[in-house]
Amino acid sequence: MDMTENLRPSGAHSTDQDPTSYPYASPSAYDGTAYNSAAGGYPPPPAYAPTTGRRKAKRPVALLAAVAIAAGVIGGGTATLVGQLNGQDSAATGSGGAVNGTTVSQSSKGTVAGVAEAVSPAIVEIGAASSAGKSTGSGVVITEDGEIVTNNHVISGAQQIQVTLSTGKTYTADVMGTDPDKDLALIKLRDASGLKTATLGDSSKVKVGEEVVAIGSPEGLTGTVTSGIVSALDRDVTVAKDDSSSSGQGQGQGRQGGGQEWPFEFGGQQFNGDTGEETTTYKALQTDASLNPGNSGGALINMNGEIIGINSAMYSPSSSSAGSGSSAGSVGLGFAIPVNTLKADLDTLRAGNGS
Repeated sequence: MDMTENLRPSGAHSTDQDPTSYPYASPSAYDGTAYNSAAGGYPPPPAYAPTTGRRKAKRPVALLAAVAIAAGVIGGGTATLVGQLNGQDSAATGSGGAVNGTTVSQSSKGTVAGVAEAVSPAIVEIGAASSAGKSTGSGVVITEDGEIVTNNHVISGAQQIQVTLSTGKTYTADVMGTDPDKDLALIKLRDASGLKTATLGDSSKVKVGEEVVAIGSPEGLTGTVTSGIVSALDRDVTVAKDDSSSSGQGQGQGRQGGGQEWPFEFGGQQFNGDTGEETTTYKALQTDASLNPGNSGGALINMNGEIIGINSAMYSPSSSSAGSGSSAGSVGLGFAIPVNTLKADLDTLRAGNGS
């Protein structure tokens, strides 16, 4: 049977063009039977070629959909599938970008919203009452049974400490240990268990320009989130060791009753009040994330949800000492104690011994 005669209807594909310009005009392609060049006919298309092409185009799509569905049933979802196709480490994607204590979901990783959602439950508000008045600060939960890190100046001289969780639940806390030289303190909630904890990162890996999130209770506004970048490293910041060194001005931050904000010294100038005679100096991370009275003791967090610093001081031009220069311009100077300083001091704080 002559296939070319069966496939080409009579009179189809008529043209006046030279058939030799088409690849199918070769006699060898049709079992030795040459096309009638005088008729100028086109050769027929290869049998079933269009149909076969369409089927091949559909198969990979159907296969990918099936694999994606299977991955979803197993539990990895399409994110795991994409990671494997791209050659990524399955161990890194399989955990959903989790870090111990503060889990940032894979879909929210690297966003302020994702960090805030993951870490906010581990940030608390601290209310300290003393004979000088009341003050408000912040703290970071580091153990499920209620160990909380904060600044020494937040709880210095306190006769009673009350802690409010992000859920609104309140606890009474006791001081475990303080280190005035590093402006750090460790307190412990009474009868607490199952608390959400924060992950302590590595401040030695922090770089200038790295995005950060600050969470705390400025002016008693629990769970306030701000963001910015690390603007400098290893800044020498000088603060008063306790409230008595600065004539009772500003124990903690956000003092009720008109007390000044916590004073500190930077670059040879004093800010937010007199630091007094008993001071200590430490190397700080500088950030432009907005800090306000009450942020002291709260967390400075990287975009993986890890604590890289404990917020400790902020510059307020409106209350800076006379002669400190013009108050015009953007206020973007906040300081945090590097988390590695805290980690090196934890055993000392737990033992109740300060430096």
